[in-house]
Amino acid sequence: MRKAIELLKKHNLLKIIDDELDINLEVPHVAYVEVKRPDSKAVLFTNVVDKKNNKKFKEPVLMNVFCNEEAVKLFIGDGNKIAAEIESLLKLKPPVTFSEKLSTFGKLFSLKNTIPKKLKGKGECQEVIKLGNDAKLSDLPVITTWEEDGGPFITMGQVYTQSLNGELKNLGMYRLQVFPDNTLGMHWQIHKDSNHFFHEYKKAGKKMPVSIGIGGDPMYIWCGQAPLPIGVFELMLYGFVKNSPARLVKSITNDIWVPEDNDYIIEGFVDTSKLKIEGPFGDHTGYYTLEEEFPFMEVSAITSKKDPVFLATVVGKPPLEDKYMGYATERIFLPLLKTTAPDLIDYYMPENGVYHNLILAKINSFYPGHANQMMHAFWGVGQMSFVKHAIFVNNDAPKLTSHDEIIRYILNRINIEDILVTKGVVDHLDHSSPKFAVGGKLGLDCTGDEIQELGITLLEDTELLNKMQNITNEIRSLKQYYKDTKNPICVVSVDKKRSQKYIFEDLKPLFPHIKILVIVDEKANDLENSYMLIWRVTNNIDSNRDLFIEGNTLCLDGTNKNSFDNFSRRWPGDVNCTKEVIDSLRSRKIIDVDDEFIKKHQLY
Repeated sequence: MRKAIELLKKHNLLKIIDDELDINLEVPHVAYVEVKRPDSKAVLFTNVVDKKNNKKFKEPVLMNVFCNEEAVKLFIGDGNKIAAEIESLLKLKPPVTFSEKLSTFGKLFSLKNTIPKKLKGKGECQEVIKLGNDAKLSDLPVITTWEEDGGPFITMGQVYTQSLNGELKNLGMYRLQVFPDNTLGMHWQIHKDSNHFFHEYKKAGKKMPVSIGIGGDPMYIWCGQAPLPIGVFELMLYGFVKNSPARLVKSITNDIWVPEDNDYIIEGFVDTSKLKIEGPFGDHTGYYTLEEEFPFMEVSAITSKKDPVFLATVVGKPPLEDKYMGYATERIFLPLLKTTAPDLIDYYMPENGVYHNLILAKINSFYPGHANQMMHAFWGVGQMSFVKHAIFVNNDAPKLTSHDEIIRYILNRINIEDILVTKGVVDHLDHSSPKFAVGGKLGLDCTGDEIQELGITLLEDTELLNKMQNITNEIRSLKQYYKDTKNPICVVSVDKKRSQKYIFEDLKPLFPHIKILVIVDEKANDLENSYMLIWRVTNNIDSNRDLFIEGNTLCLDGTNKNSFDNFSRRWPGDVNCTKEVIDSLRSRKIIDVDDEFIKKHQLY
């Protein structure tokens, strides 16, 4: 962490704040605002306190370490170059000439660095050792990010676990709720490796060892969220990318091996016979995940460096730090994804689709139904299986990250006959599906030729809004996007008083003027803010319930679901900043944001 801080300083990527700030809301609110700036920097808080418990911390808190693409390159490297190395290994052929043999030997020899190296003795992370009752989580500057959070959460914890027989090892990145009785909630979602290990220990009636690293090389954090196949230890990826093996030491009170340069290690055991209510937590979806029972770890030791830095991140509404981490993941894992989908050229997961909600993919389309085949391939592999909405384009499409161009390309090719609606696994955090962890999948095949006819008579926004309001007073405002394409998008806000399928029925007389209709709640939505509208709608729709097709008109219900929709699950609230905290930070000139910034990013 100290080396990372110096590297950030050297590249003018670090903002140091010496003002006294509270770990409850203030510190994370500053980081949340900063990372949304186009020129965002990492933030080092040197004077942090816990006002609620009248406590001052000696160690600094570092946030937004992956603050932009330059920082990602500093700590991980060039994603495209790393991807090229992986691709060359995947395409390795038996060498023929002497020079080819040397080249092949060099590549294979370098793989020795993927195996973590176990060191004898103690590491830097064990310069200070606190055991039993002396190992107090309250001594750590753990942040409370949102006012509705169930408590403080460790948000950049490297969770090290292993299978019952010790043969499989895993590094995951999960939120960890700090409970008053010195236990940590283990938010192991049902699809995660650690959860599989947990059930092995539970079946055997044994406690499960867990060690949690904080700090150290920022690369550990990225490895912890990398979508590797089950059974591949994430620190092998560290060794491959760094061309140097991870250096590990044994935990003091359990058999888990951890990086010797972590700033902190929290050790303990999970009693597999017990669960505890965890949450709520304002999550990376931009919504709260609600209270749910999860395992918890009983802390047996906390070790650290003599001068540690506490690393944290903040999640909520996009854009955030995971935007830049996610881009590196996209680039580096493209060659591996091509092994399952060989006709894939490129893919892109926009951050306002919070990754599992929306993916764009460019393919070489060779025959009818090829895109559908690729959709099923995506939905059947690893973490890609969580993707709810997939849009496929052909190799002549613009660059996927050229937003305006690719949107126009897609809208000129959407054909209702080429829409695939199915059902499958969705992310544990998905709140929109009627049934937990299983929901609708929507695929758009836009690999064909541009549609020849518009097929509707466009009206001006004011005229179309008047006609809608003459039909129902539930419609409050309207905006049409991309009216010069073959599939213009009409977005309306409503005062929701019933299921939106009835509004769709009522508006049928106006369908000769509408190709794509999207409905959102009036509250908390700005029809001028397309970035946040995409975030809202991709979060809120389940294609098996919220997609309606009538003739050539496609309708999407992006409203919050409730009893009107026979929705029996609890619908979570938005993750919002506390206005009083933002106002205080502004008045103290710790953050410099105007009302337009607050509105654009829907801070509250």
